[in-house]
Amino acid sequence: MKVKKVPMRTCVGCNVSQPKKSLVRVVRTPDGTLMVDRKGKVSGRGAYVCPNEGCIQTAIKTRRLERALEHAIDAEVVATLMEIATKESHD
Repeated sequence: MKVKKVPMRTCVGCNVSQPKKSLVRVVRTPDGTLMVDRKGKVSGRGAYVCPNEGCIQTAIKTRRLERALEHAIDAEVVATLMEIATKESHD
């Protein structure tokens, strides 16, 4: 039997390559809105970040997330990412 290849993505915060399912995807949709894509299926330009507060804060502070998406980051998206990070840390 063939072994399935696990898709890897790089976190824009810490620049570490990890399995796609362990990261959170932020998407700029074709109409220009930003959203957190929990399933990884929304069409548009995406950037991945680790679901921990340190990586999220680094990605925002250094503007790496903004550059990757070519769009300013909304406070709503930051709040959603932080909420996901706190959920992940409690699990």
